[in-house]
Amino acid sequence: MTTVNDSSYLDSLRWQTKDSTKTVDEKKNSGALTQADFFSLLTQQLAFQDPTKPVENDQMIAQMTSFTMADGISQLNTNFKDFASGMNSNQALQASSLVGRRVRVNSDSLVFDGSNNAFASTEVPANTSVIKFSVYDAAGGLIRSVTKEQPASGQFQLSWDGKNEAGQTMAAGSYKIKVDAAVAGKNQALTTSAYVPITSVTVGSSTADMKVNLLGLGAKKMSDILEIVAG
Repeated sequence: MTTVNDSSYLDSLRWQTKDSTKTVDEKKNSGALTQADFFSLLTQQLAFQDPTKPVENDQMIAQMTSFTMADGISQLNTNFKDFASGMNSNQALQASSLVGRRVRVNSDSLVFDGSNNAFASTEVPANTSVIKFSVYDAAGGLIRSVTKEQPASGQFQLSWDGKNEAGQTMAAGSYKIKVDAAVAGKNQALTTSAYVPITSVTVGSSTADMKVNLLGLGAKKMSDILEIVAG
């Protein structure tokens, strides 16, 4: 294909200055060539080709294929963004139905609402002879401890009625919990998780940014939820 030297043709391909009334998006995209521009360029190339050396069919088909693929990729990107936006809205709607429900998350804190029992959980290893569940205040003072002998291995649920050793009900708030166990004759600390109600959902720009806000524990990712309590 020969080179086009016609200045009028080159001038026709230059972008003119956009009107000041155009939107910000239009100004940002003012330098982008569209599929129509590519086909216009191809038409001009065919019009100014050397008659003695016409464009081969395979060359023209290759160019048209490239233009079509570029436009298809652009449309795919747009459709994917719309799909991601729809997924985010759908997950936000589903997450909103969890407000008020209790969920279990890894935590060494136990949230007491002032009247109802607070629940936690731990994973008891095999060959455990005894576990000791202790509750502490913010200053580290021991409030209550309960010992369980010969607990079954596996997930073990812990419950605290909010009272101290003297039987007095503590104020609502967040308390530290600790579980010690005697496993095969050796003492070890067990990892704990807490059951806490969801108070609200924070919606981000994507599903990865979505957070559930838990009573007394703050914001957590959806992936941090280990269990959702029915009812």
